[in-house]
Amino acid sequence: MGPLTGLRVLDFSTLIPGPLATLLLAEAGAEVLKIERPGRGDELRSYEPKFGPDSVNFGLLNRGKRSIAIDLKAADAIERLTPLLRSADVLVEQYRPGVMDRLGLGYAALSAINPCLIYCSVTGYGHDGPKAQTAGHDLNFVADAGLLSLAADGDGTPVLPSTLVGDIGGGAYPAVMNILLALIERTRTGRGRHLDIAMTDNLFAFQYWAMGGGLAAGRWPKPGRELLTGGSPRYQIYRTADGRFVAAAPLEDKFWATFCNIVGVPEDLQDDSRDPDAAQRAVAALLAGRDAEHWRAAFAGQDVCCSIVGTVEEAMADEHFVARGVFARRLAADGRTIPALPTPIAMGLRSACPEAGYPALGEANGLLAPGRQQGL
Repeated sequence: MGPLTGLRVLDFSTLIPGPLATLLLAEAGAEVLKIERPGRGDELRSYEPKFGPDSVNFGLLNRGKRSIAIDLKAADAIERLTPLLRSADVLVEQYRPGVMDRLGLGYAALSAINPCLIYCSVTGYGHDGPKAQTAGHDLNFVADAGLLSLAADGDGTPVLPSTLVGDIGGGAYPAVMNILLALIERTRTGRGRHLDIAMTDNLFAFQYWAMGGGLAAGRWPKPGRELLTGGSPRYQIYRTADGRFVAAAPLEDKFWATFCNIVGVPEDLQDDSRDPDAAQRAVAALLAGRDAEHWRAAFAGQDVCCSIVGTVEEAMADEHFVARGVFARRLAADGRTIPALPTPIAMGLRSACPEAGYPALGEANGLLAPGRQQGL
């Protein structure tokens, strides 16, 4: 039994932020009922590649949940959902501000019938402010928060992020944090609350150092020229002779000194504060002279904070992650299993469910109050 066993979560969200948040709650033992539109369900079901009847992306993010298919615009939708709404501890939704209100499912309406409900809204820009109704995706959120401007390629073009930091770091994770805080608060007050999770707001924490330098000293960051964005030889990605890459992060002097000795950096460039660009060019030339396996062996067992850039496939096979059981949980579909999506829930707090599938659309419709048959 996980710490959230006995809690019921209604998930009205789609795609990534809300579903990932409720996945974490499910991993901790909560019962998650995913509310989907009849016929198609969550759009993520239709993505490729498939794992079972639906997409593997949907499966990874919705493992261990149950699905209810209902047309929220139907005349009897609220009536049929009311028993679930009364019994729910948490509701997660991801519509633009005002949509749930128009459906009769806004916080004011639901708190009247369930004062203990913790109602979590995840949006790009929040429920108020000039951008509240602005459409956007992850790339827009990191652009508007200034985060996209920090790292740039050679001609100054911002680097396209390889991860959905807005959806995950700005949306899913803050949603879970605030839901858990609200659950603790509810034990004291006996009441729920509305949580307004704005993904863009939550991205400023990722650039604390850029804000600090600008606010305290007037030194606003220059794209690609700061300590952690390409302006130092001590925090760089270097190409090797075989076309692979070294992620080098020997920031502290003790690590840098060891790194310089291993790589063979000329003594006059080891004080990189005098000419960082020259030191970087020297390191780049030295690392480019040998292949990745040479540098892997050279750095092994040394305190240099250096890694060979691995592929996703290589990372999943890494003996360290295997030994820690990172991929021990399994997602099942049609008689096959693959590793489940690892979540940041501590092992001892996860529900005892090492293998689970994802829900078929509408498979839990029996939980709805009686009404006309919903077409699937």
